Amino acid sequence: MSVSARAWAWRPRSSPVEPQAAVAWGDAARHLHARLRLMPVEQASRLQATANRDMLMVSGAADDLPWVDGVAYAATDARAPGLWLPTRWEPEVPIDLLGQALFNAFSRAPLLLWRDPTVVIPLDRQLPVTAQHLQKIDAYWAGR
Repeated sequence: MSVSARAWAWRPRSSPVEPQAAVAWGDAARHLHARLRLMPVEQASRLQATANRDMLMVSGAADDLPWVDGVAYAATDARAPGLWLPTRWEPEVPIDLLGQALFNAFSRAPLLLWRDPTVVIPLDRQLPVTAQHLQKIDAYWAGR
């Protein structure tokens, strides 16, 4: 779902935060999906994933997160629990107030607020990374 970029802007974080999720769009999402298929079951079992037609997000401990070319990273923010933001960018408005506004506007939580593309994505359908879940994502993408 789109969010107005005119109400506020993004600024680079003074220091990146530790990643809690890998976020990929378009071709990078397909490469991340392929990387998950090759991951050892033990490592994959510590991760959760959710996808939409253009994006794949994989959450877990920083050491377990996969990397592929084009992936970016996200993390929650203590000022707005349940709001996931890019690790390298933050809104110029108070994050606690922005989080409250977003949670009031959306009936689902947690939420990923992303800079580019500018979107808000509900994350309440994250499931453990298993071969079955990856197959469902594959089928979903094939049917779009």
